[in-house]
Amino acid sequence: MSLKKAVLKSFSQESYTATVQLSGSLKAYLEDIAVARNLPAAEMTAGRKVAVIFFDETNAGEALVVAVYT
Repeated sequence: MSLKKAVLKSFSQESYTATVQLSGSLKAYLEDIAVARNLPAAEMTAGRKVAVIFFDETNAGEALVVAVYT
């Protein structure tokens, strides 16, 4: 398990998933990453910094956005 910093690129309130760009990665985006339901949708605006937990670093489908910060 690892924790990484990222920048929120987009958020889908319907599916509660996000597209994020990991810090240090200029071109790679991770899409359809689950977002913790305790995070208010109003806080999920593009450009905000987020913390992402990877339960399995080889499978982005196992990642979860757990925090949003400025």
